[in-house]
Amino acid sequence: MKGIRNGKVILPDGIVEDKVLVFDSSVKGLYSEEEAATLCDEIYDAEGKYVSPGFVDVHIHAYGGKDVSDGVAEDIKAMAGQILKNGVTAFCPTTMTVSIPEITAAFDACRSLKEESKTWNGAEIIGVHAEGPFINKAKKGAQNEAHILPPNAEFVLENKDILSIMTIAPEVDGMEDFIRTVTENSDVVLSVGHTCANYDETKKSIEWGVTHSTHTFNAMVGLLHRDPGTVGAVLSSDKVYCELISDTFHVHPGLYQMLYNLKKDHLVVITDCIRAAGMPEGEYVSGGLKFTVKGIECRLPDGTIAGSVLRMNHAVKNFLNHTDLPLYEVINLLSRNPAASVHAHNKGTLEIGKDADILFLDDQFEVVSVFRMGEKKF
Repeated sequence: MKGIRNGKVILPDGIVEDKVLVFDSSVKGLYSEEEAATLCDEIYDAEGKYVSPGFVDVHIHAYGGKDVSDGVAEDIKAMAGQILKNGVTAFCPTTMTVSIPEITAAFDACRSLKEESKTWNGAEIIGVHAEGPFINKAKKGAQNEAHILPPNAEFVLENKDILSIMTIAPEVDGMEDFIRTVTENSDVVLSVGHTCANYDETKKSIEWGVTHSTHTFNAMVGLLHRDPGTVGAVLSSDKVYCELISDTFHVHPGLYQMLYNLKKDHLVVITDCIRAAGMPEGEYVSGGLKFTVKGIECRLPDGTIAGSVLRMNHAVKNFLNHTDLPLYEVINLLSRNPAASVHAHNKGTLEIGKDADILFLDDQFEVVSVFRMGEKKF
């Protein structure tokens, strides 16, 4: 058994000091110094730092020049090692709307790595997020229109062992049958995104089984007072988890507090990182499309926004700087909520029985140490 003393332990409902967090591969609980001394063979000194649950990123395409859609297992493994240093201990490698053979190759690569990822020196693969190809061309954003297809439930069910989330446009012909078939025959989470669905169409899709919203506000119908759109439907539903790219560019930070007030434990911070994340500014290619990175902005040649270069731990600061939320509530947005949104019930908090995925964060929320399943990895 191991312990962490002298830390500010972040729990879902507050921060605890003057206790020792005891764990092996899972969290055993908080104990006094005296109790921990009898239970633990090894005790780490957090030296006053925050002790946080590991972050869970359910929407991330690439990092450090490595892209999931390339379908190269060693690249995905390298990416997992890089994002661990940003505090991500579990993730959903995310495919773009590329060809079906390319998507399948990416699924196969992730499938081949999933078991190994439970113990390697990187973030654990908890399942793939497929962003398309069953989306609306009119809201394709930075997805490649050439590879957008009609819905195919059989393709999803053939890959339900590795798929955690799929982004779909619910207004596309055949989507009611698709949504009902997928949700009745798998645990794959269906997420509305890259869509022209109006308010009523989106509400119907939620009745059929949609429970998630992909990068809310972006690539969907916005909120107007006489036409609430996709955004109005997902924000007003207590069944839908809403992703947010909190880089202060994709969505104005003035909305962060409102989004939290509406969604609370159904608000999910993501990075939506693309190949340029963790790399210098310049020109890159993702999903067959060229884009340019300058500062926090990634754009196609026509100005269309193309993913982000956000580091997960920097999202903490962005939320703290633009809301009145206490730190523990912000951490929930990066850990507890995303884990719950994809049914990763053993992840996301430092509650008893959860996987011992633990971070040491300094007062600027830089990552100092990372434990995965109780083993120190960084």
